[in-house]
Amino acid sequence: MSLITSSENPECRRPAPGKPRVLLIGGAGYIGGVVAARLLQSGIAVRSLDLLVYGHQAGMMSNLLHPEFQFFYGDMGDPVVLDRALQDVDHVVLLAGLVGDPITKKFPNESQLVNDAAVRCCIDRLHGKNIDRVIFVSTCSNYGLCDEDVLADENSPLMPLSRYAASKVAIERHILSLDGKVDYKPTILRFATAFGVAPRMRFDLTVNEFTRELFLAHELVVYDAHTWRPYCHVQDFARLISHVLAAPAEDVSFQVFNAGNERNNHTKQDIVDLIVERLPNSRVAYKADSPDRRNYRVSFDKLRTKLGFECKHTVDHGIDELLWTLENHLFDDVDDRSNFFGNYEILRVSSRTKAEPFEADVA
Repeated sequence: MSLITSSENPECRRPAPGKPRVLLIGGAGYIGGVVAARLLQSGIAVRSLDLLVYGHQAGMMSNLLHPEFQFFYGDMGDPVVLDRALQDVDHVVLLAGLVGDPITKKFPNESQLVNDAAVRCCIDRLHGKNIDRVIFVSTCSNYGLCDEDVLADENSPLMPLSRYAASKVAIERHILSLDGKVDYKPTILRFATAFGVAPRMRFDLTVNEFTRELFLAHELVVYDAHTWRPYCHVQDFARLISHVLAAPAEDVSFQVFNAGNERNNHTKQDIVDLIVERLPNSRVAYKADSPDRRNYRVSFDKLRTKLGFECKHTVDHGIDELLWTLENHLFDDVDDRSNFFGNYEILRVSSRTKAEPFEADVA
């Protein structure tokens, strides 16, 4: 509980009458900070609930200055904290969790506590709170392994190969089972792998990591170079969430959408080649037989035809953007603050129980 009660307290700010408010659960993260900025620019008030498990609080400071941005520190799995955050909220976007295969593999108990128990607790408390729209951010990793001549669509079999994806699949199924039982309208977005510049930057994601490593003239080690993934710029994710919140309810309620664009389906080799075009003296070593067997390309036709949404940014654009920031010394402190720039350590998993820092292996 804050000791400050004036309007300067970011918890006490109120939106203008008639203006909608969105609760971003996990709103201080790599994607959440960009989503918050986009919604604020669109005239929507934003409340962010975040436990700051990676010590990444500095990433939200630019949004904190906005008069219609609120920040609540706390655990989405704590019913008291969550109920308080849900007061006077119109829509909810659920981004929170331990994100990525390496950290969830390293810490299975913490993963179960957050990605399974806390997320489900959160979803089960949304009914009866006068919430209109709920967006759950899932992952295209749910497809796991597909034939190379197949584009996975929303009806393709789900084959999660990691603890992270298995948790997402379980939560998806739980949400879809609530049709006719809850008073809000949920939408599931299966995100492609993110890239691009953001206030809480991450350099443990493929495009961002490859670009920085080669810019620094490090030898880049690439595993299974010819495996496919879809990619999407963080700004396009933010645009999409804003688009879904504004879409007719009948188009998005209890619907699943892949989030990305076919032109950003790439192999790791494709990404290396795009960077080497710009940095021709790069050193790259290749290895096979990574324990990560994921290999899938994805169709985004439903997003385009049903919602009329197209991504604007390509991987090429993202690489150029990243190189500009690196050339202009905007990320000179990455090695000094590694956990701010990646999901490597967990500082806490609950607002009620503090844990010693953990260190995760990065594949």
